[in-house]
Amino acid sequence: MIPLITQTPRLTILAASRALLTAELHKPQYFPVLLGAALPTDWPPAGPDRAALELSLEKLTEGGRHAAGWYGWYALRKAEGDTPRTLVGSAGFMGPPDAAGTAEIDFAIAADWRRQGLGTELVAGLVAHAADTGLVRRLVAHPAADNPGALEVLRRTGFEPAGTADDGRLRFERAVEPAVVAA
Repeated sequence: MIPLITQTPRLTILAASRALLTAELHKPQYFPVLLGAALPTDWPPAGPDRAALELSLEKLTEGGRHAAGWYGWYALRKAEGDTPRTLVGSAGFMGPPDAAGTAEIDFAIAADWRRQGLGTELVAGLVAHAADTGLVRRLVAHPAADNPGALEVLRRTGFEPAGTADDGRLRFERAVEPAVVAA
């Protein structure tokens, strides 16, 4: 099982659980309570839609603890001054890495929180997390061509354009060096 939480300077990045996904999908009044965070006014952000959330819940239900951490993640901005801990984005892997160690990543930041470097911090945090698992050797992303913010985040976190996918979407890739575990 991989760790289900990671920290960056401004974010706590929390793996989606069955309870969180169920609340977000079916009991939205409980979702911020379970997260322990305020929601932005425009939640959910453009990005993972209801079908993606339902698929994540299905995969977590099927795969149990071995699937945890390989689907959705929530980006929580740490409390600072008068601003409470707030959900600012979501991200995730599209499942465990394949036999070659390749995994796909996606991310979205709520509109109120864009252009503050949080997308870069979120993706960098998940890249580091992928390295920490020791299972991921390459990450791929398929950003929308009309989303310059996402393209910039990917470039800033070491992804490089790699042509287009079979379905015509842009493809970005980056190598992942597994973290060295101290003996």
